[in-house]
Amino acid sequence: MNDDRVVRLLEEMRDLQRQHVESYREALRNQAESIRLQQVALRRVRLVLGFAAVALILVLVVLFRVLARAPHFIR
Repeated sequence: MNDDRVVRLLEEMRDLQRQHVESYREALRNQAESIRLQQVALRRVRLVLGFAAVALILVLVVLFRVLARAPHFIR
């Protein structure tokens, strides 16, 4: 191989390595954003489940009170 060809090959390898590093950085940024979005979604799910649990408890309390006042429904 002549020197010019070696230089071009090394330059191409350098350029490919730079592209690879930039792609890797972008992948890391995307992964960080994905984690952030998952954390936001998880907080929302927890909030909704909390409200649902409270609503269920309230419904059960009302139901038990109604059943306690009208024992003939149980029989």
